[in-house]
Amino acid sequence: MQHIFIINPAAGKSDSRQRIYDMADRLRQEHGLAVQCILTKRQGHAIQIARQLCESGEELRFYACGGDGTANEVANGILGYGNAAMTVIPVGTGNDFLKNFGPDAELFRDALHLWDGPQFPIDVIDVNGRAALTIACSGLDARVARDVHKYGESPLLTGKGSYVAALVVNFLFRSISSHWTVELDGQAAEDDYAVVAACNGRYYGGGFMPVAEARMDDGVLNTLVVKKVSRPTFLRFVGPYSHGEYYKFPQVAACHTAKVIRIRSNQPDIVTCLDGECFASDDVTIRLSDKKLNFFGPRGCSCNATARDIAPAESGAPAGV
Repeated sequence: MQHIFIINPAAGKSDSRQRIYDMADRLRQEHGLAVQCILTKRQGHAIQIARQLCESGEELRFYACGGDGTANEVANGILGYGNAAMTVIPVGTGNDFLKNFGPDAELFRDALHLWDGPQFPIDVIDVNGRAALTIACSGLDARVARDVHKYGESPLLTGKGSYVAALVVNFLFRSISSHWTVELDGQAAEDDYAVVAACNGRYYGGGFMPVAEARMDDGVLNTLVVKKVSRPTFLRFVGPYSHGEYYKFPQVAACHTAKVIRIRSNQPDIVTCLDGECFASDDVTIRLSDKKLNFFGPRGCSCNATARDIAPAESGAPAGV
């Protein structure tokens, strides 16, 4: 078995390459493992690296060393290959994927907790043929995520400054909602929508939890649909929304478990964010791929450690699309 560390040297606030090299070397020396470290050179490179290695047919364990974007790329590279499994060593800034593991997320920082950990399958979200591990969102939140990257290139805006700028621009100077046709398992409705968030995991945007009941291995895709809201209502909604309490606003938000979600627009203005990576389109199809990804982690860990159920009294009457 080969242990492949795919390292994004641009991830995080400091260079973590030497720490990963030392970690890999310990596995080689103390456990006699066949280890390889590979640096990514550009966006999408991790997909290419993982896919090419998987084609050898050899049994492989991949360590995605970076943030959520690196984890997403490695996942897209190994999907469909039964000889490969992956885990994550967080060196990024957000690391929302690992928040799903609760306190055990800290154990992922050291490969000594990972290399012989159990393998288990998790679900992924398929969005126009590309996989997302945690949440695929379209609408206001996706536009903010896109603009964070854009404003982050400015020397005048660093860290949280780029997020604040993106939020202010989209909230104050652009429409909160977009006019789309949203189709859930063939049932379509044309309306103004603020957010459509398909949740396999529970965290995005640095810790927002739109759907607390989402579980990563249950074969269910929890999709939160938020209709047009006024700015005052949105300000009241965003706090509960970030803690999985969308049900407190049944007049604008409803969670569905449709197997196929399609969003259409008459122009390419549907910004969709997959684990932090964004694209724009006029037609987005989202579906769950049940237990598609082989994952491994520390012994006893659970990708549903922070999931919680919603009591019937809390969920309220389901709203329409």
